[in-house]
Amino acid sequence: MRTPAWLRLSQRSSAWKDAEILLLRHHIALLERRSTTRPKLTWSDRALFAALLALILRPGHAQLRLPVTPATIPRWHRDLVKRRWTAKSKRKSRGRPRRHPTITQLVLQMARDNEHWGYRRITGEPAGLGITVAASTVWEILKKHGIDPAPRRDGPTWAQFLRSQAEAIIACDFFTVDLLDGTKAYVMAAIEHATRRIHILGATAHPTHAWVTQQTRNLLMDLEDSTAQVRYLIRDRDILYPPQLEDLLAGAGIETLRSAVRAPRMNAIMERWIGGYRRELLDRTLIWNLPHLLRILHDYETHHNTHRPHMALASAAPDKPKPPEVTDLDAFRARNQARAGGVVNEYRRAA
Repeated sequence: MRTPAWLRLSQRSSAWKDAEILLLRHHIALLERRSTTRPKLTWSDRALFAALLALILRPGHAQLRLPVTPATIPRWHRDLVKRRWTAKSKRKSRGRPRRHPTITQLVLQMARDNEHWGYRRITGEPAGLGITVAASTVWEILKKHGIDPAPRRDGPTWAQFLRSQAEAIIACDFFTVDLLDGTKAYVMAAIEHATRRIHILGATAHPTHAWVTQQTRNLLMDLEDSTAQVRYLIRDRDILYPPQLEDLLAGAGIETLRSAVRAPRMNAIMERWIGGYRRELLDRTLIWNLPHLLRILHDYETHHNTHRPHMALASAAPDKPKPPEVTDLDAFRARNQARAGGVVNEYRRAA
Protein backbone atom coordinates (compact mmCIF):
# COMPACT_ATOMS: atom_id res chain seq x y z
CA MET A 1 0.00 0.00 0.00
CA ARG A 2 2.97 2.30 0.38
CA THR A 3 3.95 1.90 -3.29
CA PRO A 4 1.38 4.44 -4.67
CA ALA A 5 2.36 6.95 -1.98
CA TRP A 6 6.02 6.54 -2.92
CA LEU A 7 5.20 7.02 -6.59
CA ARG A 8 3.27 10.22 -5.87
CA LEU A 9 6.09 11.48 -3.65
CA SER A 10 8.69 10.84 -6.34
CA GLN A 11 6.76 13.11 -8.70
CA ARG A 12 6.87 16.06 -6.27
CA SER A 13 9.36 18.88 -6.76
CA SER A 14 12.26 19.42 -4.41
CA ALA A 15 10.71 22.70 -3.20
CA TRP A 16 7.52 20.87 -2.21
CA LYS A 17 9.53 18.25 -0.33
CA ASP A 18 11.61 20.86 1.48
CA ALA A 19 8.48 22.74 2.51
CA GLU A 20 6.88 19.54 3.87
CA ILE A 21 10.03 18.65 5.81
CA LEU A 22 10.20 22.14 7.36
CA LEU A 23 6.52 21.98 8.24
CA LEU A 24 6.83 18.64 9.96
CA ARG A 25 9.97 19.69 11.84
CA HIS A 26 8.28 22.82 13.13
CA HIS A 27 5.24 20.73 14.10
CA ILE A 28 7.49 18.43 16.15
CA ALA A 29 9.23 21.41 17.81
CA LEU A 30 5.84 22.87 18.67
CA LEU A 31 4.68 19.62 20.27
CA GLU A 32 7.91 19.36 22.29
CA ARG A 33 7.55 22.80 23.87
CA ARG A 34 3.85 22.60 24.70
CA SER A 35 2.91 22.85 28.37
CA THR A 36 -0.77 21.89 27.93
CA THR A 37 -2.73 19.47 25.82
CA ARG A 38 -3.34 22.09 23.10
CA PRO A 39 -0.16 23.96 22.04
CA LYS A 40 -0.27 27.77 21.92
CA LEU A 41 0.80 29.28 18.63
CA THR A 42 2.69 32.56 18.43
CA TRP A 43 2.47 34.98 15.52
CA SER A 44 5.74 33.62 14.13
CA ASP A 45 4.32 30.07 14.25
CA ARG A 46 1.19 31.16 12.43
CA ALA A 47 3.13 33.01 9.76
CA LEU A 48 5.39 30.01 9.14
CA PHE A 49 2.48 27.56 8.96
CA ALA A 50 0.57 29.83 6.59
CA ALA A 51 3.55 30.21 4.24
CA LEU A 52 4.43 26.50 4.14
CA LEU A 53 0.84 25.29 3.84
CA ALA A 54 0.34 27.53 0.86
CA LEU A 55 3.09 25.55 -0.91
CA ILE A 56 2.17 21.98 -0.03
CA LEU A 57 -1.54 21.92 0.87
CA ARG A 58 -3.41 20.63 -2.17
CA PRO A 59 -6.62 18.61 -2.57
CA GLY A 60 -6.03 15.08 -1.45
CA HIS A 61 -3.49 15.96 1.25
CA ALA A 62 -5.88 16.33 4.14
CA GLN A 63 -4.15 13.42 5.83
CA LEU A 64 -1.52 15.86 7.21
CA ARG A 65 -2.10 16.08 10.93
CA LEU A 66 -1.45 19.74 11.81
CA PRO A 67 -2.42 21.79 14.86
CA VAL A 68 -4.59 24.06 12.68
CA THR A 69 -7.56 23.54 10.43
CA PRO A 70 -7.85 24.85 6.84
CA ALA A 71 -10.28 27.54 8.00
CA THR A 72 -7.73 28.89 10.45
CA ILE A 73 -5.36 30.16 7.75
CA PRO A 74 -7.89 32.62 6.17
CA ARG A 75 -8.87 33.81 9.65
CA TRP A 76 -5.22 34.63 10.44
CA HIS A 77 -5.01 36.54 7.18
CA ARG A 78 -8.14 38.57 8.02
CA ASP A 79 -6.76 39.42 11.45
CA LEU A 80 -3.43 40.59 10.01
CA VAL A 81 -5.15 42.82 7.44
CA LYS A 82 -7.41 44.30 10.11
CA ARG A 83 -4.47 45.12 12.39
CA ARG A 84 -2.47 46.67 9.55
CA TRP A 85 -5.24 49.06 8.51
CA THR A 86 -6.01 49.94 12.11
CA ALA A 87 -2.36 50.88 12.72
CA LYS A 88 -2.30 53.00 9.54
CA SER A 89 -5.41 54.92 10.54
CA LYS A 90 -3.90 55.67 13.96
CA ARG A 91 -0.66 56.94 12.41
CA LYS A 92 -2.55 59.30 10.11
CA SER A 93 -4.60 60.85 12.91
CA ARG A 94 -1.79 61.97 15.19
CA GLY A 95 1.85 62.96 15.30
CA ARG A 96 4.07 65.07 13.05
CA PRO A 97 4.61 64.00 9.42
CA ARG A 98 7.77 62.09 8.66
CA ARG A 99 10.73 64.09 7.44
CA HIS A 100 11.32 63.67 3.72
CA PRO A 101 14.66 62.00 2.92
CA THR A 102 15.41 64.70 0.34
CA ILE A 103 15.53 67.32 3.11
CA THR A 104 17.95 65.21 5.16
CA GLN A 105 20.17 64.67 2.13
CA LEU A 106 20.16 68.38 1.26
CA VAL A 107 21.02 69.48 4.83
CA LEU A 108 23.90 66.98 5.06
CA GLN A 109 25.22 68.04 1.65
CA MET A 110 25.31 71.70 2.70
CA ALA A 111 26.98 70.80 6.00
CA ARG A 112 29.68 68.79 4.19
CA ASP A 113 30.32 71.46 1.56
CA ASN A 114 30.45 74.33 4.09
CA GLU A 115 32.05 73.23 7.33
CA HIS A 116 31.85 76.76 8.76
CA TRP A 117 28.05 77.00 8.40
CA GLY A 118 25.95 76.64 11.54
CA TYR A 119 22.44 75.21 11.66
CA ARG A 120 20.76 78.62 11.28
CA ARG A 121 22.83 79.42 8.17
CA ILE A 122 21.85 76.05 6.71
CA THR A 123 18.19 76.70 7.59
CA GLY A 124 18.16 79.82 5.42
CA GLU A 125 19.71 78.21 2.33
CA PRO A 126 16.84 75.76 1.51
CA ALA A 127 14.39 78.66 1.77
CA GLY A 128 16.05 80.17 -1.29
CA LEU A 129 15.25 76.90 -3.10
CA GLY A 130 11.58 76.95 -2.09
CA ILE A 131 11.86 74.43 0.77
CA THR A 132 10.72 75.51 4.24
CA VAL A 133 12.48 73.64 7.01
CA ALA A 134 12.53 74.53 10.70
CA ALA A 135 15.77 75.36 12.46
CA SER A 136 15.01 72.64 15.03
CA THR A 137 14.75 70.08 12.22
CA VAL A 138 18.16 71.07 10.85
CA TRP A 139 19.62 70.89 14.37
CA GLU A 140 18.18 67.39 14.83
CA ILE A 141 19.52 66.15 11.48
CA LEU A 142 23.02 67.43 12.17
CA LYS A 143 23.14 66.05 15.72
CA LYS A 144 21.87 62.66 14.55
CA HIS A 145 24.71 62.40 12.01
CA GLY A 146 27.42 63.59 14.43
CA ILE A 147 27.83 67.12 12.99
CA ASP A 148 28.18 70.14 15.27
CA PRO A 149 25.03 72.24 14.61
CA ALA A 150 26.69 75.51 15.61
CA PRO A 151 30.45 75.43 15.01
CA ARG A 152 30.92 79.17 15.35
CA ARG A 153 28.75 80.76 18.01
CA ASP A 154 31.50 82.55 19.89
CA GLY A 155 30.63 86.11 18.84
CA PRO A 156 28.64 88.69 20.81
CA THR A 157 25.06 89.37 19.80
CA TRP A 158 24.50 92.96 18.59
CA ALA A 159 21.34 95.01 19.08
CA GLN A 160 19.79 96.18 15.83
CA PHE A 161 18.22 99.55 15.18
CA LEU A 162 14.48 99.93 15.32
CA ARG A 163 12.73 98.51 12.26
CA SER A 164 10.86 101.73 11.77
CA GLN A 165 14.18 103.54 11.16
CA ALA A 166 15.82 100.84 9.07
CA GLU A 167 14.43 102.16 5.76
CA ALA A 168 16.32 105.41 6.22
CA ILE A 169 19.68 104.07 7.44
CA ILE A 170 22.83 103.08 5.58
CA ALA A 171 26.16 102.22 7.19
CA CYS A 172 29.69 102.20 5.83
CA ASP A 173 33.10 101.14 7.03
CA PHE A 174 36.62 100.16 5.98
CA PHE A 175 38.34 96.81 6.36
CA THR A 176 41.79 95.65 5.34
CA VAL A 177 42.98 92.63 3.37
CA ASP A 178 46.56 91.34 3.45
CA LEU A 179 47.65 90.29 -0.06
CA LEU A 180 50.24 87.70 -1.02
CA ASP A 181 52.35 90.28 -2.85
CA GLY A 182 53.18 91.84 0.54
CA THR A 183 50.81 94.83 0.32
CA LYS A 184 47.71 95.72 2.27
CA ALA A 185 44.46 96.75 0.57
CA TYR A 186 41.78 98.96 2.09
CA VAL A 187 38.21 98.11 1.11
CA MET A 188 35.33 100.58 1.52
CA ALA A 189 31.83 99.11 1.69
CA ALA A 190 28.32 100.18 2.67
CA ILE A 191 25.16 98.27 3.57
CA GLU A 192 21.49 99.27 3.54
CA HIS A 193 19.82 98.38 6.83
CA ALA A 194 16.34 97.70 5.44
CA THR A 195 17.24 95.53 2.45
CA ARG A 196 20.67 94.25 3.60
CA ARG A 197 21.95 95.16 0.13
CA ILE A 198 25.73 95.55 0.11
CA HIS A 199 27.68 98.14 -1.89
CA ILE A 200 31.39 97.34 -2.24
CA LEU A 201 32.61 100.77 -3.28
CA GLY A 202 36.24 99.96 -4.07
CA ALA A 203 39.63 98.79 -2.89
CA THR A 204 42.99 100.52 -2.94
CA ALA A 205 46.42 100.28 -1.38
CA HIS A 206 46.48 104.05 -0.71
CA PRO A 207 43.13 105.37 0.59
CA THR A 208 43.52 109.13 0.18
CA HIS A 209 40.82 111.66 1.03
CA ALA A 210 40.19 112.23 -2.67
CA TRP A 211 39.67 108.52 -3.23
CA VAL A 212 37.24 108.24 -0.30
CA THR A 213 35.30 111.28 -1.55
CA GLN A 214 34.98 109.77 -5.03
CA GLN A 215 33.74 106.45 -3.65
CA THR A 216 31.15 108.32 -1.60
CA ARG A 217 29.93 110.10 -4.74
CA ASN A 218 29.61 106.73 -6.45
CA LEU A 219 27.52 105.52 -3.52
CA LEU A 220 25.21 108.52 -3.79
CA MET A 221 24.70 107.84 -7.50
CA ASP A 222 23.83 104.21 -6.72
CA LEU A 223 21.30 105.34 -4.12
CA GLU A 224 19.70 107.74 -6.59
CA ASP A 225 19.19 104.92 -9.07
CA SER A 226 17.51 102.76 -6.42
CA THR A 227 14.31 103.29 -4.48
CA ALA A 228 16.08 103.71 -1.12
CA GLN A 229 15.23 106.87 0.82
CA VAL A 230 18.34 107.25 2.94
CA ARG A 231 18.40 109.94 5.64
CA TYR A 232 21.17 108.73 7.93
CA LEU A 233 24.66 107.31 7.34
CA ILE A 234 26.42 105.56 10.22
CA ARG A 235 30.20 105.44 10.30
CA ASP A 236 33.01 105.30 12.81
CA ARG A 237 35.62 107.97 13.54
CA ASP A 238 38.32 106.62 11.21
CA ILE A 239 40.85 109.24 10.05
CA LEU A 240 40.40 107.99 6.49
CA TYR A 241 37.17 109.97 6.18
CA PRO A 242 37.87 113.53 4.93
CA PRO A 243 36.45 116.51 6.87
CA GLN A 244 34.33 117.66 3.88
CA LEU A 245 32.57 114.30 3.63
CA GLU A 246 29.75 115.35 5.93
CA ASP A 247 29.06 118.43 3.78
CA LEU A 248 28.90 116.22 0.69
CA LEU A 249 26.37 113.93 2.33
CA ALA A 250 24.36 116.85 3.73
CA GLY A 251 23.95 118.20 0.21
CA ALA A 252 22.22 114.92 -0.69
CA GLY A 253 19.93 115.15 2.37
CA ILE A 254 21.84 112.56 4.42
CA GLU A 255 22.86 113.22 8.01
CA THR A 256 26.09 111.61 9.29
CA LEU A 257 25.94 109.72 12.59
CA ARG A 258 29.31 108.87 14.15
CA SER A 259 29.62 105.86 16.41
CA ALA A 260 31.45 106.08 19.70
CA VAL A 261 35.10 105.09 20.01
CA ARG A 262 35.56 101.31 20.22
CA ALA A 263 31.80 100.68 20.11
CA PRO A 264 31.21 98.23 17.25
CA ARG A 265 27.62 97.59 18.35
CA MET A 266 26.68 101.08 17.26
CA ASN A 267 27.45 99.94 13.71
CA ALA A 268 26.44 96.33 14.29
CA ILE A 269 25.02 95.41 10.88
CA MET A 270 28.07 96.64 8.99
CA GLU A 271 30.45 94.96 11.43
CA ARG A 272 28.43 91.76 11.17
CA TRP A 273 28.74 91.75 7.40
CA ILE A 274 32.51 92.33 7.53
CA GLY A 275 32.88 89.47 10.01
CA GLY A 276 30.84 87.14 7.82
CA TYR A 277 32.81 88.17 4.73
CA ARG A 278 36.08 87.33 6.46
CA ARG A 279 34.84 83.95 7.74
CA GLU A 280 33.19 82.88 4.49
CA LEU A 281 35.80 84.10 2.03
CA LEU A 282 38.94 85.92 3.19
CA ASP A 283 39.92 83.35 5.83
CA ARG A 284 39.52 80.51 3.34
CA THR A 285 41.26 81.76 0.20
CA LEU A 286 44.57 83.27 -0.91
CA ILE A 287 44.39 86.61 -2.72
CA TRP A 288 47.41 87.43 -4.82
CA ASN A 289 47.12 91.11 -5.64
CA LEU A 290 44.73 94.03 -5.93
CA PRO A 291 43.15 93.03 -9.30
CA HIS A 292 42.50 89.55 -7.90
CA LEU A 293 40.89 91.11 -4.82
CA LEU A 294 38.62 93.31 -6.95
CA ARG A 295 37.37 90.26 -8.87
CA ILE A 296 36.71 88.39 -5.64
CA LEU A 297 34.88 91.41 -4.18
CA HIS A 298 32.66 91.76 -7.23
CA ASP A 299 31.84 88.04 -7.22
CA TYR A 300 30.96 88.04 -3.53
CA GLU A 301 28.87 91.21 -3.87
CA THR A 302 26.77 89.47 -6.53
CA HIS A 303 26.44 86.40 -4.31
CA HIS A 304 25.40 88.48 -1.31
CA ASN A 305 22.79 90.57 -3.13
CA THR A 306 21.24 87.92 -5.36
CA HIS A 307 21.47 84.66 -3.42
CA ARG A 308 22.59 84.70 0.21
CA PRO A 309 19.61 84.34 2.59
CA HIS A 310 19.12 86.81 5.45
CA MET A 311 17.16 86.20 8.62
CA ALA A 312 15.97 89.83 8.62
CA LEU A 313 14.39 89.22 5.18
CA ALA A 314 12.72 85.91 6.10
CA SER A 315 15.57 83.96 4.45
CA ALA A 316 15.29 85.86 1.17
CA ALA A 317 18.11 87.61 -0.71
CA PRO A 318 18.20 91.43 -1.00
CA ASP A 319 17.64 91.49 -4.79
CA LYS A 320 15.77 88.21 -5.19
CA PRO A 321 12.41 87.21 -3.65
CA LYS A 322 11.78 83.78 -2.22
CA PRO A 323 10.71 81.19 -4.81
CA PRO A 324 7.39 79.34 -4.53
CA GLU A 325 7.18 76.42 -2.15
CA VAL A 326 8.27 73.04 -3.48
CA THR A 327 5.32 70.66 -3.73
CA ASP A 328 7.00 67.53 -5.12
CA LEU A 329 10.03 66.66 -3.01
CA ASP A 330 10.50 63.32 -4.78
CA ALA A 331 11.30 65.08 -8.06
CA PHE A 332 13.30 67.89 -6.45
CA ARG A 333 17.01 68.13 -7.22
CA ALA A 334 19.51 70.83 -6.18
CA ARG A 335 22.46 71.99 -8.24
CA ASN A 336 25.60 73.41 -6.68
CA GLN A 337 27.09 76.53 -8.30
CA ALA A 338 30.50 77.58 -6.99
CA ARG A 339 31.63 81.21 -6.74
CA ALA A 340 34.91 82.87 -5.85
CA GLY A 341 36.92 79.95 -7.16
CA GLY A 342 34.84 77.32 -5.36
CA VAL A 343 35.07 78.86 -1.89
CA VAL A 344 31.44 80.05 -1.80
CA ASN A 345 28.63 77.63 -2.73
CA GLU A 346 25.18 78.46 -4.05
CA TYR A 347 22.35 75.96 -4.46
CA ARG A 348 19.73 76.29 -7.18
CA ARG A 349 16.96 74.11 -8.49
CA ALA A 350 18.16 71.70 -11.12
CA ALA A 351 16.35 71.99 -14.43
